[in-house]
Amino acid sequence: MAETSDVLIVGSGAAGLTAAINLADRFKVTVLAKGALNEGSTAWAQGGIAAVLEPGDTFEAHIADTMIAGAGLNDRATVEFVVENAPAAIERLAKLGVPFNADGDSLHLTREGGHSARRIVHVDDATGWAVQEALLNAARANPNITLVPDMVAIDLATSRHEERYSGAGNVWGVYAVNRATGHVELFTANATILATGGAGRTYLFSTAPKGATGDGIAMAWRAGCRISNMEMMQFHPTCLYNLEVKNFLITEAVRGEGGRLINPTTGKRFMTYYDAERMELAPRDVVARAIDAEIKRYGLDYVHLDISHMPAEFVKGHFPNIYEKLIGLGIDMTAGPIPVVPAQHYTCGGIVIDLDGRTDLPGLYAAGECTESGLHGANRLASNSLLECFVFGEAAAKHIIANWDDLPPAPAIRPWDESRVADSDEEVVIKQNWTEIRRFMWNYVGIVRTTKRLERAAHRIKMLNDEVADYYGHFRVTPDLIELRNLLQAAELIVRSALHRHESRGLHYTLDYPETAREAVDTVLVP
Repeated sequence: MAETSDVLIVGSGAAGLTAAINLADRFKVTVLAKGALNEGSTAWAQGGIAAVLEPGDTFEAHIADTMIAGAGLNDRATVEFVVENAPAAIERLAKLGVPFNADGDSLHLTREGGHSARRIVHVDDATGWAVQEALLNAARANPNITLVPDMVAIDLATSRHEERYSGAGNVWGVYAVNRATGHVELFTANATILATGGAGRTYLFSTAPKGATGDGIAMAWRAGCRISNMEMMQFHPTCLYNLEVKNFLITEAVRGEGGRLINPTTGKRFMTYYDAERMELAPRDVVARAIDAEIKRYGLDYVHLDISHMPAEFVKGHFPNIYEKLIGLGIDMTAGPIPVVPAQHYTCGGIVIDLDGRTDLPGLYAAGECTESGLHGANRLASNSLLECFVFGEAAAKHIIANWDDLPPAPAIRPWDESRVADSDEEVVIKQNWTEIRRFMWNYVGIVRTTKRLERAAHRIKMLNDEVADYYGHFRVTPDLIELRNLLQAAELIVRSALHRHESRGLHYTLDYPETAREAVDTVLVP
């Protein structure tokens, strides 16, 4: 039996919960989380949320900074829409109880790379956690919102799955595996919002949580949505290099407050050779490529990020969580450098949406990191990510409310067929394939690319596609198998997009086409 609600939201982070809270005044909303309700990327966001709040700062400046970081690939109308809606989004979060750091009567604003003014509101260095808690508390308190953890979405239920087959392309909900029972359940609704996050775990080193396997992007693609700019994968320049702790991010703000990048072999501050004017505050792609170049040139495992020249109380006061975490690992950032390495950090491409959060398929909306809204272009500006979640989560909700009469309830949908499959006896195969994808994506489709490397990756993907499809056809679906299938699909979309772009722009840097073309054109893949 299908579980039915008015609106189904897949994903319980900033975008999904914002949409849910906005819809719940009028509608019954079901929110599915893949694991625990606070396991997504939102809770990990250290930096903050960008908004024009300082006297003298302007929307125009925030728009310009976003466009410069995005290397002209942004859609200006989207950038204006998000920037102009930012102050109101911050106000609503404050009302929900997010305890933003204050500075006297106003909010304390910090500055990050690529911003021309101080415009980042934050809660110490753990903004995402505070936002996630406030949104979850509001959602839990609302009787119209049902939160369902441990549901791993497999595929969208579309017109093809109706008991009377139709090719209309409507989306009626999702099929998902219940982690507790291992069985597939059907969730239907008049409208579905994908808020499933990015595809960061396609890479060996990533700051993304373990569930970031591109599920929403892969499901939307299989159902018939266009996907855009997947080659624009952001690498955060400074992830802690530690063999035990794989994805601890050292926020941009450490460089914003005076941190310097040092080559451990030469002892020199190396950004002078790469961007003498902006130094450590250059956009992320510039800093990540500089670190990558130093690591390759000197055969290093990592470089040093050093803020120990600043007063110890200043460092502890600004970065209490990072300081505590590093002390626990035997690193004192007030006394010496932090070993860092670049890591995949943000998926700038994704499902094509409009300003209402609508995808190409009727009844399907999307918001947040799984989308290509036109905000980020070829590189995301720091702290514009949570902002996008709030603005588009609300935009999708508003459109659903305004157009409710055009969103019919789901017809009868066929249940999932579990009759023909056996339990998998080869978990090791899944693990092996998973590791292989993440390794060749890191080596061949990483910070610096070549056509030859991309073609090697495409070749590996082709072979793995057959293997995974065969596996998927014969064995009962498990969360690991679903993730592997989506991870491979995301990898294929990234490689196809990267091979398509014959220039270097923003995050896509290829030695075969080092120049930037005169005109900025989106890479759009049509299923």
